[in-house]
Amino acid sequence: MIHSIPVFIGVTLGFMGGCAFMTGHSISNTWRPLWQVLAYALLLGAADRFLVFALFGGPLLSLAGYGLDTLVLAAIGAAAWRATRARRMCLQYPWLYERVGLFGWRERLHHHL
Repeated sequence: MIHSIPVFIGVTLGFMGGCAFMTGHSISNTWRPLWQVLAYALLLGAADRFLVFALFGGPLLSLAGYGLDTLVLAAIGAAAWRATRARRMCLQYPWLYERVGLFGWRERLHHHL
Protein backbone atom coordinates (compact mmCIF):
# COMPACT_ATOMS: atom_id res chain seq x y z
CA MET A 1 0.00 0.00 0.00
CA ILE A 2 2.65 2.52 1.01
CA HIS A 3 5.85 2.10 -0.97
CA SER A 4 7.93 3.37 1.92
CA ILE A 5 7.30 5.58 4.92
CA PRO A 6 9.90 8.25 3.99
CA VAL A 7 8.46 8.51 0.46
CA PHE A 8 4.93 8.81 1.89
CA ILE A 9 6.04 11.50 4.32
CA GLY A 10 8.05 13.43 1.73
CA VAL A 11 5.81 13.19 -1.32
CA THR A 12 2.30 12.72 0.07
CA LEU A 13 2.46 14.69 3.30
CA GLY A 14 5.15 17.21 2.38
CA PHE A 15 4.87 18.11 -1.27
CA MET A 16 1.34 17.05 -2.24
CA GLY A 17 0.04 17.91 1.24
CA GLY A 18 1.23 21.46 0.64
CA CYS A 19 -0.59 21.45 -2.69
CA ALA A 20 -3.75 20.18 -0.98
CA PHE A 21 -3.44 22.88 1.68
CA MET A 22 -3.11 25.61 -0.94
CA THR A 23 -6.04 24.14 -2.88
CA GLY A 24 -8.31 24.14 0.17
CA HIS A 25 -7.23 27.65 1.08
CA SER A 26 -7.82 29.00 -2.43
CA ILE A 27 -11.22 27.35 -2.82
CA SER A 28 -12.40 28.68 0.53
CA ASN A 29 -10.90 32.11 -0.07
CA THR A 30 -13.06 32.46 -3.19
CA TRP A 31 -16.20 31.31 -1.30
CA ARG A 32 -16.55 28.07 -3.25
CA PRO A 33 -18.05 24.94 -1.61
CA LEU A 34 -16.18 22.15 0.18
CA TRP A 35 -17.10 19.51 -2.41
CA GLN A 36 -14.72 21.23 -4.84
CA VAL A 37 -11.83 20.50 -2.46
CA LEU A 38 -12.81 16.83 -2.53
CA ALA A 39 -12.97 16.82 -6.34
CA TYR A 40 -9.49 18.33 -6.58
CA ALA A 41 -8.22 15.82 -4.01
CA LEU A 42 -9.03 13.04 -6.49
CA LEU A 43 -6.73 14.71 -9.02
CA LEU A 44 -4.03 15.39 -6.42
CA GLY A 45 -4.16 11.73 -5.41
CA ALA A 46 -3.51 10.70 -9.02
CA ALA A 47 -0.62 13.16 -9.28
CA ASP A 48 0.80 11.79 -6.02
CA ARG A 49 0.65 8.21 -7.35
CA PHE A 50 2.44 9.29 -10.52
CA LEU A 51 5.21 11.09 -8.60
CA VAL A 52 5.79 8.09 -6.34
CA PHE A 53 5.92 5.87 -9.43
CA ALA A 54 8.14 8.14 -11.56
CA LEU A 55 10.59 9.24 -8.88
CA PHE A 56 10.79 6.26 -6.53
CA GLY A 57 9.61 3.24 -8.52
CA GLY A 58 6.45 2.77 -6.47
CA PRO A 59 3.36 1.09 -7.86
CA LEU A 60 1.40 3.33 -10.24
CA LEU A 61 -1.87 1.41 -10.27
CA SER A 62 -2.25 0.71 -6.57
CA LEU A 63 -5.90 1.23 -5.65
CA ALA A 64 -5.12 1.05 -1.92
CA GLY A 65 -2.24 3.52 -2.31
CA TYR A 66 -4.37 5.90 -4.35
CA GLY A 67 -7.19 5.64 -1.81
CA LEU A 68 -4.92 6.35 1.15
CA ASP A 69 -3.12 9.21 -0.60
CA THR A 70 -6.40 10.77 -1.72
CA LEU A 71 -7.94 10.42 1.73
CA VAL A 72 -4.95 12.12 3.37
CA LEU A 73 -4.89 14.91 0.78
CA ALA A 74 -8.66 15.44 1.07
CA ALA A 75 -8.34 15.74 4.86
CA ILE A 76 -5.54 18.31 4.54
CA GLY A 77 -7.49 20.26 1.93
CA ALA A 78 -10.71 20.16 3.96
CA ALA A 79 -8.90 21.37 7.09
CA ALA A 80 -7.38 24.27 5.15
CA TRP A 81 -10.80 25.05 3.65
CA ARG A 82 -12.46 25.16 7.07
CA ALA A 83 -9.71 27.22 8.74
CA THR A 84 -9.79 29.73 5.88
CA ARG A 85 -13.60 29.88 5.96
CA ALA A 86 -13.56 30.62 9.70
CA ARG A 87 -11.01 33.38 9.20
CA ARG A 88 -12.92 34.88 6.26
CA MET A 89 -16.26 34.86 8.09
CA CYS A 90 -14.80 36.79 11.00
CA LEU A 91 -12.80 39.22 8.86
CA GLN A 92 -15.60 39.93 6.41
CA TYR A 93 -18.39 40.12 9.00
CA PRO A 94 -16.71 41.27 12.24
CA TRP A 95 -19.95 42.76 13.59
CA LEU A 96 -21.69 39.37 13.24
CA TYR A 97 -19.08 36.71 14.07
CA GLU A 98 -16.10 36.05 16.31
CA ARG A 99 -13.50 33.30 16.13
CA VAL A 100 -13.77 30.16 18.20
CA GLY A 101 -10.57 28.20 17.77
CA LEU A 102 -8.87 27.45 14.47
CA PHE A 103 -11.87 26.00 12.64
CA GLY A 104 -14.86 27.75 14.12
CA TRP A 105 -16.78 30.93 14.58
CA ARG A 106 -19.89 31.93 16.45
CA GLU A 107 -22.43 34.68 16.35
CA ARG A 108 -21.20 37.72 18.23
CA LEU A 109 -23.20 38.48 21.35
CA HIS A 110 -24.79 41.93 21.11
CA HIS A 111 -25.10 43.79 24.36
CA HIS A 112 -27.94 46.31 24.38
CA LEU A 113 -27.63 49.41 26.54
